[in-house]
This record gives sequence, structure tokens and C-alpha cells, in this order.
Amino acid sequence: MDSQLKIGFIGAGNMAFGIAKGILTGNVLPVNVKVSAPSSRNLGRFQELGIPITHSNIEVVCGSDVVFVAVKPHLVSLVLNEISQHVTDRHIIVSVAAGVTLSTLEELLPENSVAIRLMPNLPCLVQEGALLFARGSHAKQEDGALLRSLLHRCGLVEEGPESWIDIHTGLSGSGVAFGAGRLLRDSGKHPAQLRSEVCTPGGTTIYGLHTLEQGGVRASTMSAVESATERARELGRKSAARK
Repeated sequence: MDSQLKIGFIGAGNMAFGIAKGILTGNVLPVNVKVSAPSSRNLGRFQELGIPITHSNIEVVCGSDVVFVAVKPHLVSLVLNEISQHVTDRHIIVSVAAGVTLSTLEELLPENSVAIRLMPNLPCLVQEGALLFARGSHAKQEDGALLRSLLHRCGLVEEGPESWIDIHTGLSGSGVAFGAGRLLRDSGKHPAQLRSEVCTPGGTTIYGLHTLEQGGVRASTMSAVESATERARELGRKSAARK
């Protein structure tokens, strides 16, 4: 992988931060990464890593080769509509938004854009993540290989069909909140704080945890994964309806 590859993040939440930390343990320099967010609330921790910050999504796109769209699912269409005219054939657009399908991404982006759907999880923060990605119709095998090379320090990285993504969201994306020993040990944070960090209001994990708390652990663990998976699918349907 080219060490001068330019990496951009639109969104400065926990997933973006975990991926950025992993990338920087490889051969990508902080100066070759840029992060945008509408407010400064989460940008300070990126600055502490030496990563340049901005409030302009367009600035990130114009200065990057690989762009991670790491915003909440309901904001994806808004963000892609904003940046679309600046996306070129040199870009790889990687969405980490739960439930937003490749077909939705490709309809919102210029024709023939390279889009990849990625589902990471919070243990990326300690380089113990489980990341699954699916390539869009215009993403080549070498695009997937580049992404895998870029992310390998974040944890286990695998490619699979898009139909696996929602299941992975329910099992590995949300499932870490159902038992995350390494993250709890290494972060030094209270369990309740970690739970709040992985639980987006109205998202997949909180739906799974609600189910888990309603019954016994074994049966509820299975139901929790099913609930989180179904919520990921619901988010995808809602995102598609907003196009």
C-alpha cells in the first residue's frame, strides 16, 4: 500500500476514531489523514493523534483518495448529496453506516463510483476489531485488497457478500456490547460508559440490549443478535426511502 495514500473521514464518532487509530499503527502518517465534523466536540482526540481536522466535508473529499463516510444512517443521503459533484474515479467511498445498502450508495454517488460497505466494531479502538466489507458493482478486487491492507491493523478484516453485513452488524457490530472483556480491561472505563459509547440512540445495539434485558441470558443472547440484525435491515429500508 502506498504510504502517501490520502485518507479522509466524514464523521468523527467512535467508529471513525477506532479505524483512524488502527490505520496510524500501520504506515499511514497522521498528516495524510483528515477528519471533518460539523462541531468540534469529537475532533480534539483526532488532533491529539496529529490528524488535521476541518468542518468541511468537501475539503476532506477533495484531499483524499479513500473516504470513510462515518455518519449516522439518516445523514448519509445528505452527506453524499453534498459531496457527490466532487467524487471522481480516483476515489474509493467506504460507508460504515449501518443498514445503508450498496445500491443506495451507488444511486447517491456519480455513475461508476467505487463504493464499499464496511461494518467495523468498537474493539477497533484496541486493534481487536472484526471488520466485514462488501464491494459495490464498480469496486474491483484490487480496491478490496487496498482496503484490507489499510485496515489490517484494526483487527480481523474479511470480505463477503452484502447479505452478510446486517448479520455481522447484529453479531459483531452490536454484539461487543453484550460482552467485551478486552475493551473493558484496556480502556479503563466504567462498563456503563462503554455501553453508552456503543449504543447509538435508536440504533441496532440498543434494540439488542433491550431484548437481552427482557429475558434469560442464553435465549436472550440469540434474540438480541436477531433484534440487532433486524434493526440494521430497518435502517437500510429507511435510508432507501429517503433517497
